[in-house]
Amino acid sequence: MRSAIVVADTSVLINFLRIDRMDLIGKHPQQFLATDHVEAEITGDYPEQRIRYRNAVASGFLDTCSVADPEEVEIFLRLRPGERLGAGECSALAVAIHGRFSIAIDDSRAVRRAIREVGAKLEVVKTVDVMVALLRAGLLDIAAADRIKDAWARDHRFRLKCASFQELL
Repeated sequence: MRSAIVVADTSVLINFLRIDRMDLIGKHPQQFLATDHVEAEITGDYPEQRIRYRNAVASGFLDTCSVADPEEVEIFLRLRPGERLGAGECSALAVAIHGRFSIAIDDSRAVRRAIREVGAKLEVVKTVDVMVALLRAGLLDIAAADRIKDAWARDHRFRLKCASFQELL
């Protein structure tokens, strides 16, 4: 059963911020949520991303939250030792695990660690899954999705393993 909420890690949001397409996150069939730790990672060093992120929140493309529930804090702290995972990853995982939400993350290592450390079962949504969901919902066409895929590869060093999104439908 799919969660109606997807807690987003920095990795997935950055892919859409870089191409100035947070509107796609807003159109997604599931509601996206980002923690304040994820916001800090996104807005820390890149002024353009900071502006785009804040505009996306103001436009209602995603909601924000803090790691405040004691169980979320406990999960966050269990994932942080040695700081092999960033605060954004740990906070997104903590909120997703506690709320039984999906997690939007491209870092498989972080998911494996969460499963190992916390014994969590997670529905993982990667950047490619976001795009496929938009295509299946008729909110994006193949040509536009392929242009985005090509822009990611050409300008942002994010490559998908398909030649076209047509292969994934």
